[in-house]
Amino acid sequence: MSDAIARPPFDPELATFLTALEARGPFTLTAEMLPHMRQLDVTEEVLDERLRSHGYARQTVTVPGHLGDPIQLAVIQRADRTGATTAVYGIHGGGMMFGHYLSNLDSYDWLLEHDVVLVSVDYRLAPEHPDPYPVEDCYAGLVWVAEHAEELGIDPERIVVAGQSAGAGLAAGVALLARDRRGPALMAQILVSPMLDDRDATVSTQQIDGVGVADRQMTRFGWDAYLGERRATDDVSVYAAPARATDLSGLPRTYIDCGSAEVFRDETVSYASAMWAAGVDAELHVWPGAFHGFTSMVPQAAVSKSATAALADWTRRLLAMPSPIAALD
Repeated sequence: MSDAIARPPFDPELATFLTALEARGPFTLTAEMLPHMRQLDVTEEVLDERLRSHGYARQTVTVPGHLGDPIQLAVIQRADRTGATTAVYGIHGGGMMFGHYLSNLDSYDWLLEHDVVLVSVDYRLAPEHPDPYPVEDCYAGLVWVAEHAEELGIDPERIVVAGQSAGAGLAAGVALLARDRRGPALMAQILVSPMLDDRDATVSTQQIDGVGVADRQMTRFGWDAYLGERRATDDVSVYAAPARATDLSGLPRTYIDCGSAEVFRDETVSYASAMWAAGVDAELHVWPGAFHGFTSMVPQAAVSKSATAALADWTRRLLAMPSPIAALD
């Protein structure tokens, strides 16, 4: 347990939240909880009205996923937008096991202000659909978006993959697949607190065990659901667990961050270092005292505001870059 070894302290503002959370009693994730945790917290009608009130519109399209099976993509953009713009292909989190492709849309408000097209993929979840279904569904959806860029109002040279937690791990896997299969040429990837390594061998997994949010035990539960008996063996692909990749050359520019007091810290820092070693343009932030998901759980904390501002600043700089095609004109 975490009490046996030293760990970075939690930020004081965030620690207050954790104290309140701990007062509710211990939380242990079980398979029986998953159906409830996969539900949207509002009706789609309420969600669409919320989007309309901000001037956005949503359409849902059914596209081929892994092995041609149907999956859904939500396409959200400003209702009166015209012309070709950047697409942000968002992949929701939830440990590969839960979450909903429409439940994360509020976290992209700052992106929609840039007039992008946001696409959110409804990939299939473990344990019913273990590896490679989730990452292959996400990749298949990305390929469909690139192939239908014109009808979606997207510049095919300006596609960004983005995710948080397990969604960020899937985004990293999708970027590797796109590189290796010579698929869509990605403009960038955004990896927020990514879940990258199934091997449970870092210092941060030992430190964040029974404390914080999304600790070692929950992470193991997710990897077991995703990989089964293959977890932590040699029979795991780099697309399922991108931390295993030994060649990160050719990846797009990357924003990657984590908290200093979260279970994914060490694999995040190692992944950034490996990208730098391969010559990739990567910006890394490690937020002091932050636990997993801190920006959404305690958005008013100073460190949360700093993290949100840093990603927003990086995004502004990214979107100010000309299209590769335009740059050649």
